[in-house]
Amino acid sequence: MLMIRAWDYLTFRRNLFIMLGLDALLVAGAYYGAFLIRFEFGIPYYIMSTFTSTWPWVLGLKLAAFWFFGLYRGMWRYTSLVDLVNLFKAVLVSSLTAIVIILWLFGFYGYSRSVYLIDFVLCFLAVGGTRMAIRLWFARAAGLQLFPRFGRRRGRSGRQVLIVGQGDAAEKIIRETQENPNLGMVPVGLLVDDQRSQGKAIRGVPILGDIASIEYLTIEYDEILIALAHTRGEAMRRVVDLCEKTDKPYRTMPALDELINGSVSLKAVRNVRVEDLLGRAELRLDQEEIARYLRGKRVLVTGAGGSIGSELVRQIGRFQPEALGLMEISEFNLFKVDLEFRQRYPDLTAVPFLSDIRDRESVDRVFRAFDPQVVFHAAAYKHVPIQEIFPWEAVQNNVRGTINLAQAAAAGRVERFVLVSTDKAVRPTNVMGATKRVAEMVVECTNGLTPVRFMAVRFGNVMGSSGSAIPVFREQIARGGPVTVTHPEVTRYFMSVGEAAQLILQAGALGTGGEVFILEMGQPIRILDLVRDMIRLSGFEPETEIPIVFTGLRPGEKLYEELITEGEGIVPTGHEKIMVLKGTACDFGELKKRIDQLEALAQTYNAEAIRNHLTLMIPEYRPNPEPQGPAVHQEPASPPSPAVG
Repeated sequence: MLMIRAWDYLTFRRNLFIMLGLDALLVAGAYYGAFLIRFEFGIPYYIMSTFTSTWPWVLGLKLAAFWFFGLYRGMWRYTSLVDLVNLFKAVLVSSLTAIVIILWLFGFYGYSRSVYLIDFVLCFLAVGGTRMAIRLWFARAAGLQLFPRFGRRRGRSGRQVLIVGQGDAAEKIIRETQENPNLGMVPVGLLVDDQRSQGKAIRGVPILGDIASIEYLTIEYDEILIALAHTRGEAMRRVVDLCEKTDKPYRTMPALDELINGSVSLKAVRNVRVEDLLGRAELRLDQEEIARYLRGKRVLVTGAGGSIGSELVRQIGRFQPEALGLMEISEFNLFKVDLEFRQRYPDLTAVPFLSDIRDRESVDRVFRAFDPQVVFHAAAYKHVPIQEIFPWEAVQNNVRGTINLAQAAAAGRVERFVLVSTDKAVRPTNVMGATKRVAEMVVECTNGLTPVRFMAVRFGNVMGSSGSAIPVFREQIARGGPVTVTHPEVTRYFMSVGEAAQLILQAGALGTGGEVFILEMGQPIRILDLVRDMIRLSGFEPETEIPIVFTGLRPGEKLYEELITEGEGIVPTGHEKIMVLKGTACDFGELKKRIDQLEALAQTYNAEAIRNHLTLMIPEYRPNPEPQGPAVHQEPASPPSPAVG
């Protein structure tokens, strides 16, 4: 290992000396060339003495400027516009410094001022031109064709790609295909909606028309790449519909918020997903605000192996916590999330806990062993029909589990406690939503009794989560159908699991204690439309190739979900996608008494008695144990008001 490092060091030093030597020749040559041009290639002897006396320190001055502006940190084969800008700064600063020195020492007596202007131009062209020539040489070696017209005649191999889009994403796709022939892609045309761009070209690839003209193109191509990274919702659906008419395969660039480093690369090109059609705007996070309460802290995530919990684990790792506790009841899920975290963040500490939040002694052991400072409580039972059958389990997990964690947090040195809640807690019609509303009440009432900042975050359905119907729809489509939908007019709020986790972290930074934060969910999506989109994106035609069957609303299910209840006052926060409910007065003693009664009823396994007691605790809870079917097409009813999104 020591020999390898020594060889790497010697190689670096050798390359550095080569770069310095070449730059020295170019700088000296440019300085001498400036004298030649100024004096029309006949330098007088007394001027020649000026050159010989000044070139050593001019050379040293410029090489020092090159070093200061970082021109020797990069690799010449990857010279970019940033490197040329830094070169311009270095040449400008060194030339101005030389002029100031000569003016101060000699007042320019016996020195030609135009020599230094000519030298500035020649030095920039010589040094910059050499770097660009080296980059061009390596690009040519990688397969870049200097004369693309002739190159096409020779027939470059690869898939012929039509690019739909504009801006930086399209330009970077074209550049990467040209500079990396191993990708096996040849861009043959570009479609953009900007009328001013029609008839022009980007990096030699012609703009063939607007996006709507895709079905009328006569050129041959094998695949479509959609380079509209910021386009979502109806705009993306329009593009997808046009692409489908061509019967060609199509893929897309992900939005920049899906890429941690913000870079656009063909390695990130993927198939169009249903999330692209939801109309969710790009997410803006206050990274510094989140980092202030997570960096260097001991953070515990309950339900760490679930869909929301595991995404929280991935996102929290970016903020460099001192240690991350992974609390999970499923052995397999705990193994998976622990392994993934260690591979993704090998320099961070992860501490797994196979523990049941319903067991107070087990929870206390975790808190004593890990001593968390921030807690994200994502563990919950969330399948509505199952919890209608086993309401006593929902009470034990969603209510008793939250109490156990809240009491352990209050007894320790926890600074923030964030409960992950659901829109089903609003005007609940099912046990799952009602028990999550009780969990919210526990958090609200516990806040203020200790220095811990207790808060809850409420949002709708998460695409692909364990409680979502999306994975079920995908499996049904893969089997050839039918796809089962409960009702033709049922609607839900949706967001991606990554966006949900990031907004939970942001809400945790905003909370001062006692709040119920609401995530802005956009417009509700009709499930029937969502299913049809998923079928089309899978390459099938809904209702003809993949049938859709309506089964009727399940027990506890309702047509529309809400994010606030009538009478709850919401106020904006410093983040455009997060709102907060005003805190309400809470009698902790009375709440505890009613929860004790609820838990006693859970021990009787009497589902009706549990529901009846939940109605006393939550007046807006309206149990709906019977299915609302059979489902038939009908005019959509107006959603309850007020609603958010």
